[in-house]
Amino acid sequence: MERMVPFMEDETYHVFNRGAHKNPIFLEERDFQRFQVLLLLANSTERIDAGNVLNKYQGRSLVKLFEEEGSDERIVDILAYSLLPNHFHLILRQRMPEGISKFMRKLCTGYSMYFNLKYGHSGTLYQGRFKSSHVDTDAHFNWLFAYVHLNPLSLAMPEWKVHGIEDVEVAQHFLDGYPYSSYFDFYVASRPERAILAYEDARHFIDSKNNLIDLAAAAKKDVQYETFEPVEKGVDNDVDRVGEKDVLQKSAVLQSNS
Repeated sequence: MERMVPFMEDETYHVFNRGAHKNPIFLEERDFQRFQVLLLLANSTERIDAGNVLNKYQGRSLVKLFEEEGSDERIVDILAYSLLPNHFHLILRQRMPEGISKFMRKLCTGYSMYFNLKYGHSGTLYQGRFKSSHVDTDAHFNWLFAYVHLNPLSLAMPEWKVHGIEDVEVAQHFLDGYPYSSYFDFYVASRPERAILAYEDARHFIDSKNNLIDLAAAAKKDVQYETFEPVEKGVDNDVDRVGEKDVLQKSAVLQSNS
């Protein structure tokens, strides 16, 4: 849904976009990681130069970057996110005037510059301006929080939105090992990437992994799902399979090490 009214302070929004012509915007692990770094660095009142910041940590683990580079002057609260090969979802709360617009401008411009330089790409990377919808009820937030975190299941279970989650154990195992979503931060373990999130502000919305899975499964039969889904679902149609192999391999490695 296109934004029709200005973003307001202390209000929450679902912000999302996908690649132009449904093309992938994340082709390998480093691309996902670059976007996660930008989620951290763009959330500041200051101008950012991600290249210079990354040069400081060249040859070092990104762990130190997430530990040391977060700003105390954040312009949005990032309550949840998920990244898939050809699109992304964010749940944002605006902290100051024009915070979301400024954050998204820095995030999307920074990533498109990185992508174009790396891959020799020209032209627009995204399918137009980012889309957003106002999350104005607790019911909507509860559904959306589950929806965003379950979104990566489309890589392993392409029909889950049609048939529901038929094997909760398999679904949970996959999500536990998926590194490009805040699901890991809320439901699996602490990690440096948690610095991206307004973790304490969002944590009270959840109780356990099972509650998240159960909420999403129940939402398929809930009138609330029918009310909210048309606003969000367009970006998730036809999840691109390009890049899926790398994503699934990374997930498998994490699971084998857990």
